[in-house]
Amino acid sequence: MTTLQILNNAAAAKYAAAKLTVEVKNNALSVIADQLDSTMPDIIKANSADIAKSQGTISNVMLDRLRLDEGRIHAMAEGIRAVAALPDPVGEIIEKFTRPDGLEISKVRVPLGVIAIIYESRPNVTSDAAALCLKSGNVCVLRAGKEAHASAAAIVSAMRKGLEKVGLNPDLINLIEDTSRNSANELMTAAGHVDLLIPRGGAGLIKACVENAKVPVIQTGTGICHVYVDKDADLDMAVKIIINAKCSRPSVCNAMEVCLVHKEIAGKFLPVLYKALVSDRDKNKVTLMLDNCAFALLSGKDYCQRASEGDFDTEFLDYKMAVGIVGGTEEAIAHISAHSTGHSDCIVTRNQQNAELFTRLVDSAAVYVNASTRFTDGGEFGLGCEMGISTQKLHARGPMGLKELTTYKYVVRGNGNIR
Repeated sequence: MTTLQILNNAAAAKYAAAKLTVEVKNNALSVIADQLDSTMPDIIKANSADIAKSQGTISNVMLDRLRLDEGRIHAMAEGIRAVAALPDPVGEIIEKFTRPDGLEISKVRVPLGVIAIIYESRPNVTSDAAALCLKSGNVCVLRAGKEAHASAAAIVSAMRKGLEKVGLNPDLINLIEDTSRNSANELMTAAGHVDLLIPRGGAGLIKACVENAKVPVIQTGTGICHVYVDKDADLDMAVKIIINAKCSRPSVCNAMEVCLVHKEIAGKFLPVLYKALVSDRDKNKVTLMLDNCAFALLSGKDYCQRASEGDFDTEFLDYKMAVGIVGGTEEAIAHISAHSTGHSDCIVTRNQQNAELFTRLVDSAAVYVNASTRFTDGGEFGLGCEMGISTQKLHARGPMGLKELTTYKYVVRGNGNIR
């Protein structure tokens, strides 16, 4: 089926999606989750084909991002069930007031319509996006990257069968069949068919969508996330946070890429950090890209390189991390302002005044005090799952859940009022 045919089918289904009651949507999501669990062998088989095809063409960390197993598929199903358990945002009266002339004005939450999602090598995005769109009364059009297309097709097939089982139009959930750049361009320029486009992937994909789209776009994803270790930090806590933020899953957008250290503690802290990230690790040792001051402290050690300026603007998505030494909280904030992508940034400190300054002036979607950046996630924020992490400021910011997939309209009730 061509991309245009799929878009036409999606547009035809959006009014049916908007009419669905919360009971119907929740029942459909429950059946869809069961369908994912029951078709797990088919999904794993398709994913194995994607993995085999991608061997040698993408890094091991990106292969891990692509890989599905029983645990991950079951987690996808549980994510759908969690979305079903959330309150339905559609129809919520955000605000209501009566004017002196008797007009009763309500600000009511409504679906956006057709939401297109372009994503790359994370097949779990398929089920997360579809579940959130369905619960929020929207139709989704999914466009997976070629690395994950077989996996996405198996997941969408299971979800559409779930819709059919409960008597709903399977075109509420759609997958673009063409994985060439042409289909991405068609979605970017599908004015009249697509009400919102959400790119989830690397900086190149997001830049292409922002620069070329003729439809509304929410900018997501690219995460050059910082952890600043203040002079008043609990250093054991700082090491624990950095290990989690960098190493628990380095291929995701909320993994840290830059460590900033106060100059007064750098001489004590950096050797401890090196031991934790390099010496004590049998595998997946972290390569440290060090600015001149940090390099002087760790010079001659394995996995230590002198950083170029570009390293502080790189989303490594790997076991690599840029390290810089700063003179204090304000200098750390200035560095983050110059290099952050507005995703997630953290200060580790016991100094309340420095923490308050950091949270007030760091202009990112999520700002942390003494906690790992890895918490920037829809599930961790109680949203069930997420559509992505918005790094812009209009309409949606941070993890995007159900409410971020709606807009609002004013419903005005009168009694023959004329102006």
